[in-house]
Amino acid sequence: MVCDFPALPGFYRTLFLYIEPVSTVSPAILAWFFPGASWFHHELIPTATAAPGPLDARTTMAIWQLGNCYLLLGLISSLVFRAIRDALPNNPEAQERILGAGFTALALADVTHIAASFIGLPYELKYSFGKWNSMTHGNITFVIFLLSVRLAWFAGVGRTAYYYRKRVKVD
Repeated sequence: MVCDFPALPGFYRTLFLYIEPVSTVSPAILAWFFPGASWFHHELIPTATAAPGPLDARTTMAIWQLGNCYLLLGLISSLVFRAIRDALPNNPEAQERILGAGFTALALADVTHIAASFIGLPYELKYSFGKWNSMTHGNITFVIFLLSVRLAWFAGVGRTAYYYRKRVKVD
């Protein structure tokens, strides 16, 4: 049974309850299991060369910890947003207020993630979008899309606003 979730309708619900969690849990699985940390590390910067041999222990640990961060984002989007829906089914204002806090944190993380990913690219790749691999497009292009949709949600595009954009009555 699908509960009513007025603060996160239609496209927003599909994106933030299903697509984003899958897109953030997937890199964790890729880093931890298959193809593994070495492949994941190599894919961060697009290149035509094959992935080198095994990584040193510190780099492997860092990649696995990065995978854990991806998993955390996916769990927040999936489990916490569903908990908001289920715990507050008849309170769209509270739903929106809590979602807004989460979206604010995620939007700030989106901005820093996009910046770090773009700044980290070698100069010759920064504006050569056709040379970007799926990892680069995921870290930059897709995150720009997610940020844009979060901002559209705050602006009330395609939904009824219950808390944000509500006019405050001044006596």
